[in-house]
Amino acid sequence: MKIRDILAPESMIMSLQATDKEEAIKEMAALEVKTGIVNDEEEFIKSIWARENESTTGIGDGIAMPHARNKAINKARVLFAKSAKGIDYNALDGQPVYLFFMITAPDGADNTHLQALAKLSGLLIDPELVKALKQAQTPEEVIQLFEDAEQKSDAAKQAEKAHAASSTGAGEERPLIVGVTACINGIAHTYMAQEALIKAGKERGVDVRIETNGSEGVKDKLTADEIKRAQGVVIASDKKVDMPRFDGKPLVTRPVVDGINKPDELISKILDDEASVYHSDSQATQAGNETKKGVWGSIYQNLMNGVSHMLPFVIGGGILMAISFIVENYAGGPKSPAFIFLNNAGNMAFAFMVPILSGYIAESIGDLPALMPGFVGGFMATVYTGAYGGAYVANVLTNAKSPAGFLGGLASGFIAGYLVVGLKKLFAKLPKSLEGMKPMLIYPILSLLLIALIMYYIVNPVFSSINFAISNFLNQMGTGNLVVLTTILAAMMSIDMGGPFNKAAYVFASGAFANDPHSTVAAVMMAAVMVGGMVPPFATAISTAFFKNKYTEDERRAGISNWILGFSFITEGAIPFAAADAGHVLPSCIFGSAVGGALVGLWRIGVPAPHGGLWVSPLSNHIVLYFLATIIGSIIAGVILGLWKKPIE
Repeated sequence: MKIRDILAPESMIMSLQATDKEEAIKEMAALEVKTGIVNDEEEFIKSIWARENESTTGIGDGIAMPHARNKAINKARVLFAKSAKGIDYNALDGQPVYLFFMITAPDGADNTHLQALAKLSGLLIDPELVKALKQAQTPEEVIQLFEDAEQKSDAAKQAEKAHAASSTGAGEERPLIVGVTACINGIAHTYMAQEALIKAGKERGVDVRIETNGSEGVKDKLTADEIKRAQGVVIASDKKVDMPRFDGKPLVTRPVVDGINKPDELISKILDDEASVYHSDSQATQAGNETKKGVWGSIYQNLMNGVSHMLPFVIGGGILMAISFIVENYAGGPKSPAFIFLNNAGNMAFAFMVPILSGYIAESIGDLPALMPGFVGGFMATVYTGAYGGAYVANVLTNAKSPAGFLGGLASGFIAGYLVVGLKKLFAKLPKSLEGMKPMLIYPILSLLLIALIMYYIVNPVFSSINFAISNFLNQMGTGNLVVLTTILAAMMSIDMGGPFNKAAYVFASGAFANDPHSTVAAVMMAAVMVGGMVPPFATAISTAFFKNKYTEDERRAGISNWILGFSFITEGAIPFAAADAGHVLPSCIFGSAVGGALVGLWRIGVPAPHGGLWVSPLSNHIVLYFLATIIGSIIAGVILGLWKKPIE
């Protein structure tokens, strides 16, 4: 497929009218809908902003490449737009953006479309093409410029292949650098970085082979012979890549945008022997940043890996348990077959929760060898340990308390992960002939032995006491202290709407709930985080409905969907509003969430379910007050936001 097939005159804006980033995205999205490329404008804009919130697509040199791939898109297409004055797009170089390439790909885009998108992205590293595009006056001229550049690129690659074939065995072997490029969506940046690095290598007189981990999978996969011959490795990636194969090679790791904007610097680090030698036994298995993360940043990343894998068990198990309680209360009692089935299924999912959390925290730290001891450590956090060494599985069906519980599972994940890291370092200099023993014998046996000893003699005894103290403290907490706790938890849900603060509040409440699903205080904490998380989408829905002159037509449409998202405890529905106007949206929502959380604590509203929003209100001990706390917090936040924002000009 040629580039012409993904460019079209009707998908070009030769004079963009927008004056800021938000307007530019909306103007381009409106044309995508008009031309039939996009079937859901609201969902499409939301996905574009989700990508922008990860990192700006303003790559520098006056170019921005917003992109998305989802079910809201009907057809692979590149929308071209040009701004005469330039727009502040939060580009990486801090300069205005003049050329926009809005790349769209449907969920089912075939490889031919994706290859054409990749080729177009790669051409944009040519400064001559960029200069000509800035001067183009008509859509036809834009298409012709890309066709000419495509022909020139194809001819150059054919000539390069011919030269490589004629040079085989002729003693003309040049230095070789290999690498991998990858971005989150794998549509544009992956291939631009690949082209930029190859071009930089040519200018330095070296061959560069780049493997891409893009939306169509791994392409141009590096061979073992190429890696062996390579002088060094460059990884320009924003996600995890296969690293152990580069063991013993000088390695430079950077974000993918550095592969686009600083390719010569990355190549130079290899050629000038400034790169550190990579060892697969180290923790450096995830590329994307050359500088080490801070201690808390690393802890948070590892914790979130465990939490993200744990949440389906918490939510699925919790909701089925919640439904079983409804059946018990309203349709048959505790001997009802439906209640027994649903309650058992939910409890079984809960039984996996702590081992899953522990296992994937450990895996994030020590890679695959740490998964098994992490699981076992987490499982040991859910068993009783007898005085003479016997272990009896905690019977979740009869609500038996575990010795270490959720907190012990957290500890076991980190302990198991760092145990394996230590073992890797300890056996790093093992003879090559014995390398195969490490993953098959040494790591499994020693890591299991060590985690079992630590859990049995240290973690379980210590955390059983801690759990007992926390449970007593929570259950004996007075109304005043409980109000303070629920106010803080609810406010945290709105601080970053899905970020670290939000996750910390949710994990704290769900951890208390997991330790004792029948605890009254744990149920109150769960109600507080749900009310706090429902306020932002409800607040934006209220504000857009009653203060229409403060919002664009697109924002008012987005506000309508937030009624359902709020009802369902999906805080992320407010993210587009917060991204566009954080200074007004976040303070309003934080205050409204805090009020709602305070009311939950004051009225001791409990919801024994870890998710579900208002859909699980029948489980609440005060259904009306649960609704009322949510409504009051949402109205306060929505009115503050509506009064505070300035009318749209």
